[in-house]
Amino acid sequence: MPDKAHYGLLKGKKGIVFGPLDESSIGWQIALHAYNEGAEIAISNVATALRFGNIDELAGKCGDAPVIVCDATKNEDVDKAFVELKKKFGPVDFIVHSIGMSQNIRKQMPYEELNYEWFMRTLDVSGMSLHRLVSYALRNGAINDGGSILALSYIASQRNYWTYSDMGDAKSLLESIVRSYGPRLAQRGIRINTISQSPTYTKAGSGIPGFEQMHEYSDLMSPLGNASAEECAEYAVTLLSDLTRKVTMQNLFHDGGYSSMGATIPMIRLAHEALHDEDLARRVDLEDYKPSR
Repeated sequence: MPDKAHYGLLKGKKGIVFGPLDESSIGWQIALHAYNEGAEIAISNVATALRFGNIDELAGKCGDAPVIVCDATKNEDVDKAFVELKKKFGPVDFIVHSIGMSQNIRKQMPYEELNYEWFMRTLDVSGMSLHRLVSYALRNGAINDGGSILALSYIASQRNYWTYSDMGDAKSLLESIVRSYGPRLAQRGIRINTISQSPTYTKAGSGIPGFEQMHEYSDLMSPLGNASAEECAEYAVTLLSDLTRKVTMQNLFHDGGYSSMGATIPMIRLAHEALHDEDLARRVDLEDYKPSR
């Protein structure tokens, strides 16, 4: 990123990013931006991701960053990961959780007919894994006082997005873990937050049914437009730096203003036209959703 200004916000700091897969992933961008802001970086993902992703490429771009194999749903894996991390780096200054997966979404299961084994897997991978990372980091003395822990969320944790399905439940769990852990971590000056990002074209995001329409809608509803993965990484760097040492237990919206909007004029006009065009309304199944008169 030679055209980008760097400020040395993370100079002298060390951290680990869990979950980057390829250039489209937010975790990838956070690792790269943190490195360019002066941090020493370690990268972690499951073994299959190391085979099918481009993680070696990311490691090279981050100063030959160590790559640690870890399934964040397995206690023993997480424990070993932090033991290995501490041997390589000593205690780190930040941990980034960029992990999420839903087999129910992949298989396009209706929310009313979720496969419960997959549902539990969604909650474990996308939510409980944060608790596991924090807990084993503390047990192994692998995070410094005054450190920062950051996870990625989405507004579907608080509002209904039809096709986001059980991932909405997982993000609610993720944010609840942040609130529950916050006061406990504060005793050591460690803060923990989530970023609620715009819909972003990642491997996971683009697998959601109707994602393209979600992305277009969000862009029209956001005064500043959708935030990209790279822009999210730039924001994340501030939350990993000492500039935000008193920010904790927050779900911070990084979405171009979408979360605070009721409606934009283009969307109002678009909805008005659609509701009064019988052929269009029929094509997009609006007939069942006509407002009361």
